[in-house]
Amino acid sequence: MTATEGAAATARQQPVRVFLVDDHALFRAGVRAELDTVTDQVEVVGEAGSVGEAVAGIGHLRPDVVLLDVHMPDGGGAEVLRRVRPEHPDVVFLALSVSDAAEDVIAVIRAGARGYVTKTISSQELARAVCRVAEGDAVFSPRLAGFVLDAFADRPGAAPINDPDLDLLTPRERDVLRLLARGYAYKEIASELFISVKTVETHVSSVLRKTQLSNRYELSRWASDRRLV
Repeated sequence: MTATEGAAATARQQPVRVFLVDDHALFRAGVRAELDTVTDQVEVVGEAGSVGEAVAGIGHLRPDVVLLDVHMPDGGGAEVLRRVRPEHPDVVFLALSVSDAAEDVIAVIRAGARGYVTKTISSQELARAVCRVAEGDAVFSPRLAGFVLDAFADRPGAAPINDPDLDLLTPRERDVLRLLARGYAYKEIASELFISVKTVETHVSSVLRKTQLSNRYELSRWASDRRLV
């Protein structure tokens, strides 16, 4: 083995250094604990709960991979990418989100993320996804890759990325609508999105007002027509 080959082999044995970005501290703690439990190939070196904290932390620690939430109160994953990638192009980003909406997937991929997985992913699968993007692969949860192919190939039948009706809704309203259309009760939506039942009710009322619909059944058809379900 040459000196160069030996150095490469040694480098591959080092764990992938990961930085977590999510506005829920409890979720970050859970991801850190799960990754520590299932593999020694990944090391969580830092975390942040806001865009500002993420930009500063990533710049300071220079991780290999950033696990990036899509929706945060102060700008979200796309804003982190916009501010970090020009200065640190070698850092790889993997979106980790509750949302599986086409517009969310495509927005962060266009901003520079290497992959997108949802929070239903298992601990082992997440660890493998982190290692794969660190090695240069693109990784997506099942069916999400189709959104990206449709968007970038501009094929007929592509998901409606620039839908004027959808543009009326905030990202959180779309999250609530998507789960509502899948048959989730208000309490289940609240648990899934880490918000209160009252907040869910407020979002549903807002969506009904903006779409000029009358009930959740009409909302379900509306969401289905726009491929949100």
